Amino acid sequence: MIRAMIFDLDGTLVQTERLKALSYARAAIELCPRDITEEEVLEAFKEVVGLSRREVAQALVERFDLESAARVRMAEFGVSIPWQAFVQVRLRIYEEMLADPEVLRNNQWPHNMTLLEEARRTHCKVGLATMSYCAQVQRVLEILNLTDTFDFVASRDDVEHGKPDPEMYLLVAGELGVPPSECLVVEDSPTGVKAGLAAGMDVVAVSTPFTRRRLHEAALLPSSHVVDDPATLPNVVAHIVAHHDGAKLAAREKGLRT
Repeated sequence: MIRAMIFDLDGTLVQTERLKALSYARAAIELCPRDITEEEVLEAFKEVVGLSRREVAQALVERFDLESAARVRMAEFGVSIPWQAFVQVRLRIYEEMLADPEVLRNNQWPHNMTLLEEARRTHCKVGLATMSYCAQVQRVLEILNLTDTFDFVASRDDVEHGKPDPEMYLLVAGELGVPPSECLVVEDSPTGVKAGLAAGMDVVAVSTPFTRRRLHEAALLPSSHVVDDPATLPNVVAHIVAHHDGAKLAAREKGLRT
């Protein structure tokens, strides 16, 4: 049976991916030696959502020819590589956006929040596995009154290898005391889906405008496990849980007959 649900944070519980995308777009515009629109960068961000900060920054620096402009800012931030300067510009913008708690409160995904509440109500163990760093995670959880919601929280600080490596999900399962085969991962990006699958867990992907196309193109999951319409999420999760429990029962009965 499914004994634990493990949630991603950015893009899954809150639309921080949208806010991050906007911060990257505004940082690119600040640095760019030519005209760039927010929409251009937002579209490019869809291609790298879910990757590490370094990978995202490197991809956007290359895509929008930001290296020379970022190199000029390296001394300002005490860094030695252009993508690091780009990240520092973007972090300043992002932190300014998050300075207003209402920005986060207004960017929750209600369907996934409801699923989290339902998991808690039914006494299912719940974990959080996020590629964000600990300080940002704690700020988000405090603002959204989720500090005491999760049985265990794993951030990028806690693992050697981020998603799509399964390390983070295996860490959460271990701390929850639940075998990976009895965990259901709730993700929004192909990178997170790969991590959950590699950990040997069931996965449901709830798409966003930033991840929808890549989720379907990646074809990592059966289409029935990819949720584009939030209204269908409860039924999809119920189906996955029922199928999982049915498969477990069938395997147990087969073992008894042999």
